[in-house]
Amino acid sequence: MSTLQPLVDTFVERLRHRHSPATVDAYRRDLTALMAFMDREAITSWDALDIHRLRRFLGRERTRGLAARSLARRQAAIRRFCDLLIEQGLLGHNPARLLDTPKMPRHLPRPVDVDVLGQFLDMPHDGSPLSLRDQAMLELCYSSGLRLAELAGIDLSDIDTQRARVRGKGDKPRQVPIGRRAAAALAEWLKVRGLLAGPHEPALFVGTRGQRLGHRAIQLRMAQLGRERGLPEHLHPHRLRHSFASHLLESSQDLRAVQELLGHAHLSTTQVYTRLDWQHLADTFDRAHPRAHRKPDADRYSSSREASSFRTSDHQDTPHD
Repeated sequence: MSTLQPLVDTFVERLRHRHSPATVDAYRRDLTALMAFMDREAITSWDALDIHRLRRFLGRERTRGLAARSLARRQAAIRRFCDLLIEQGLLGHNPARLLDTPKMPRHLPRPVDVDVLGQFLDMPHDGSPLSLRDQAMLELCYSSGLRLAELAGIDLSDIDTQRARVRGKGDKPRQVPIGRRAAAALAEWLKVRGLLAGPHEPALFVGTRGQRLGHRAIQLRMAQLGRERGLPEHLHPHRLRHSFASHLLESSQDLRAVQELLGHAHLSTTQVYTRLDWQHLADTFDRAHPRAHRKPDADRYSSSREASSFRTSDHQDTPHD
């Protein structure tokens, strides 16, 4: 075993208490890549880690084609790991905090059209236990805007007829409402869940072995259902969550409520995540702001041209969660 490995193991074990398995695995891979670089450089101790070596490591990762988002996560993992090295007395300061963060591409999956998604969810199935489970997963994910980890981690004890308790990023708890259609689908699933679930299994959604359904299994099952039901686009949990947010914002225009339902700590995250309709916001401004009321009809043509120019030139970002 590398002499660098023990502290990485300590760091990973600490992460398990506050982060999802996916985050823990990603950070482990990031630090494993850093250890491989240090081995090639014949660096045998963490106290030799400095800004120059980190820049050389990340430069090599960029050269071999690592995406900006993955590079940013590499930096985040190293930054937090260096805090542990400071705690252990191996570093006097955190060199990773001196690094520039890569510019992130602003990309989001498009929401599924509300009518197309409605037809998809209403499509009949064969009524088997697995089909009832899948329908309940789809309805709950879309009804409550759940993340994949939240959907996989929910237990029987976390739900009642109108709401569910979930734990989001950073293990933060929140309550989300359960819509009428999702509640009906869950009720049908709970009637047959005992045919699949082990006697002491707490998970709401289980697989054929009677154990909690994992993240990858949920992703694969949703993608398969999308294909089987003729959805023209790839389906995954995050796309249902994004569709939930976009459809709710379009109909309610209540950004704060959407923020709470999504479990976002900052409103700016919700603004980006839901891809605000700037045309609608500009129209709302024109109608509602006391200093924006249009003058007579004669001015409307020129004003609308100016507004159109403003909207198309200043608000064409493609945001991200």
